[in-house]
Amino acid sequence: MVKQTTRRAEAHVAAPAGSNGRPARSGPSVIVLLTCAMAFSMMQLFLLGALGPRLVGGWGISRTVLGLTTTAGFGIAAMLSPVAGRLVDRVGPRRCLVALLLMAAVALALIGAAPGPAGLLIAVALGGLPQALANPATNKIILAGFPPERRGSVTGFKQSGVQVGAFVAGLPLSLLAAGVGWRGAVWAAAGTAAGAAVWAARALPADPAAAAATGPRPVSASRGVVWRLAAFSLLLGCGIASVNTYLALFGTQRLGLGPTTAAALLATLGVAGIGGRVAWSRAAGRPGRAEVLPALLAAGAVGAALLLAASLPVHMVVWPAAVAVGVFAVSANAVSMVLVMQRAAPGTAGADSALVSAGFFAGFALGPPLFGVLVSATGYGPGWLLVAGEFAGAAMTALPRLLRQRQG
Repeated sequence: MVKQTTRRAEAHVAAPAGSNGRPARSGPSVIVLLTCAMAFSMMQLFLLGALGPRLVGGWGISRTVLGLTTTAGFGIAAMLSPVAGRLVDRVGPRRCLVALLLMAAVALALIGAAPGPAGLLIAVALGGLPQALANPATNKIILAGFPPERRGSVTGFKQSGVQVGAFVAGLPLSLLAAGVGWRGAVWAAAGTAAGAAVWAARALPADPAAAAATGPRPVSASRGVVWRLAAFSLLLGCGIASVNTYLALFGTQRLGLGPTTAAALLATLGVAGIGGRVAWSRAAGRPGRAEVLPALLAAGAVGAALLLAASLPVHMVVWPAAVAVGVFAVSANAVSMVLVMQRAAPGTAGADSALVSAGFFAGFALGPPLFGVLVSATGYGPGWLLVAGEFAGAAMTALPRLLRQRQG
């Protein structure tokens, strides 16, 4: 009886509109909106990576300081994620989605106005707030608005928004920066995020006042799975963030690429990640697939990192390496979100999503500065081997579920 009541409460909180417990507009426009929200929630990371050569050249900052900008944003996101998940469960996903887009716009505008490295760090730290809200809010909207058989593919599309952000930062905004300067490009992104906030406020059904209902908070029935996914995401995030932050800089400093061509490496990674997240998340929606895919994709990511190391003597290998990072490493994060949504207990989708996201963001905070220090001391070769080791650790963390599924 308690379980049924909790399930009804979850539907009411996440899907206030519609007699069938589904938001009134759970069609293609909502999918596009969720994709945009994910893109803007992490746009700052990709902009800093794509514009890294210009920032290093213009301000004379070191590789380590560039990595610390990522640490500032994702450290805040990791700390706030548990609170953000409970907030989404209480006040509703529409309010939180609008808030994250507005905060993303403010953070991007401040990055564009930053007078130096210190101001940049403060602005990027503020960008951790929308990152913390992104997965809990978008996952709740998917659970409320789409039937179970569609959730895998819809999750893949919305998670691909992160890679849409990588593509936009790596190509259109990089080209814009070449014409109007990097500040103008960042301000253009800020204005677009503000427009998306207005769109979200108009397109999504209002959260009811009852969303902040009182009573004991339900406990996830699969907490062990959630914690294992958080550990998996921590190691995965360390490697992905290092690639995102330093790939363009690696291209200019060691491979002889120009700033725009080096930024196109991130765009290539982004396009590969879009296709990989959509395809692998759709596959994860089939029975029994979501449990085995994280270990397999993390193992593929190890090969991608080794290709990056191999690009030092054979420069052209960096392009298939960027594709492989998108297809395997980036896609593994989307599959982990499908799995946590499948395992979330009624009423805990926001909190469980936030815990897994906290692990991922902690990896994003830790990975780049470690990579930057190692590269400064020993070079990019050992740095890419460190990334391969992080991906291997993620694969080992997910391996027990793969073996259990095979034995079953």
